[in-house]
Amino acid sequence: MRTVLIALAAAVLAAAPAAAERIDAARLAALPEADIVILGEVHDNPHHHENQAAAVEALAPAALVFEMLTEAQAARAMPKLMTEPEALGEALGWAESGWPDFALYAPIFAAAPEARVYGAAVPRAELRDVVHGEGALPDDAARWGLDQPLPEAQQDQREAMQAEAHCNAMPEEMMPGMVRAQRVRDAALARAALAALEKTGGPVAVITGNGHARTDWGVPSKLARAAPEVSVLSIGQLESAAEDGAPYDLWLVTPEAERPDPCAAFRS
Repeated sequence: MRTVLIALAAAVLAAAPAAAERIDAARLAALPEADIVILGEVHDNPHHHENQAAAVEALAPAALVFEMLTEAQAARAMPKLMTEPEALGEALGWAESGWPDFALYAPIFAAAPEARVYGAAVPRAELRDVVHGEGALPDDAARWGLDQPLPEAQQDQREAMQAEAHCNAMPEEMMPGMVRAQRVRDAALARAALAALEKTGGPVAVITGNGHARTDWGVPSKLARAAPEVSVLSIGQLESAAEDGAPYDLWLVTPEAERPDPCAAFRS
């Protein structure tokens, strides 16, 4: 299922509207200063992780926040392991996480060996309850706007995007819950980024999927609501040029990752 989401998200975001500046990979070595820099990705694209590692090396962040790690996992990322890919991957339990191979992510850790690592992953059981409407929102829901309904047009758009990201193979009635879970994950990433900034002084680099990096409704919007004084830079990485701009401060286009048809299993 994660492979399906990775591939379909890449296609959906290529058509996302907004105004931003397109850059090339060389610009990642000299990014504008910001307290929090959000580095988007298509999870299985090796070009995106190479670019993230280059950006992280140039930024020299005091903290790294990973969408892929829980708080407990992040606590195991000891400084002595940051440049030891095999040992670090084992300590994190990455192979059992369901994310693409750790070899893609290891250079990002190695690019900032002194950085403190933070995890922003919401436990799967909690997300499952949120999707099905059985789980309570976090105690600080109002801080992130989670207690407020989305504008109808945005809700409809996001439900349609979730349906497409799941090959239109999931029940329509599940889509509101999927959007709700995405909002909870956005808030978790923003919360972790602010905690990292407070504890380390920054800058903070956030490693996450392009969907969470969106300036219109992703992590940047949550940060703007909760901490407008914090400067944020969001970078999206796409596999094809956006038709009407892209919802990031900066964005670039890379070759596509080689992957099988993510929806083939649903058609067989």
